[in-house]
Amino acid sequence: MSAPSPTPRPASRPARLLTQNRELRRIGVWNWSLPAWAGRLPDGRTYNTCPSAGVCAQVCYARKGSYTWPVVRAKHQANLQFVLDDLPGWQTAMIAELRAARFRDTWIRIHDSGDFFSDDYLQAWLEICRAHPGVRFYAYTKEIARFRRLVQPHPPPNFRWVYSYGGTQDAAIDPGTDRVADVFPDKAALAEAGWSSQNTSDLIAVLGPRLVGIPANQFPPFLTRLAGRRFSQWQAATDADRAQRRCLRPLRLAGTSSVHQDPHPAAVPNPGEAGQPDAA
Repeated sequence: MSAPSPTPRPASRPARLLTQNRELRRIGVWNWSLPAWAGRLPDGRTYNTCPSAGVCAQVCYARKGSYTWPVVRAKHQANLQFVLDDLPGWQTAMIAELRAARFRDTWIRIHDSGDFFSDDYLQAWLEICRAHPGVRFYAYTKEIARFRRLVQPHPPPNFRWVYSYGGTQDAAIDPGTDRVADVFPDKAALAEAGWSSQNTSDLIAVLGPRLVGIPANQFPPFLTRLAGRRFSQWQAATDADRAQRRCLRPLRLAGTSSVHQDPHPAAVPNPGEAGQPDAA
């Protein structure tokens, strides 16, 4: 008889959950981070922490630079593993950590990378907010439908959020009533649109005027993909291109492998010529 396989050792829990990146430290904000978008954990599990990411995934600041350093990536993945393996334990640990004096009357940004990837995870954060009325929390999110259901009816008084463009749920955003953020190709485009820039402080996103503009990361490959567009414009073009492709998809008759085609089809543009990269 062969020896039983050793039981995998559980991932070590992060000693501290909340940190400060350089930009947020400057304004006295603490942050909680998950690995950005999709990937694979050291134990082989795959994940997607941004299930409603659209074009934003192609130019995400959290997928380059210091976020990709092994020590930083390992920290963010350890955070995610804690959440996935023991959500109640993680919630208890976060509530306990927030009792420290350094967090009193301060702001916590939930996710400088990642998003509210499940109902249970979002509910855990809402309970954390309610457990610490003396701490203020805020977040950007592309999980519009989830927030409409779980947050908007009865939000914690100390939690503010902003819906951000560039996701697959952009069409559900109402810029006439929602607090919204859009990424602009540069400061000039932002000023021309008349939106309020959060360039001086990230807290403007939730404390300033309702329409919030963010200058794009000036990483050259990202600017090339952005092609002078706002995230909202890029996502809308991508959505329109995909809708056109669905409309042009041949109709396959039930029970057959043949396709009926009009012998005199109307001229239609080739969707591959649109020049719009698909969202990831």
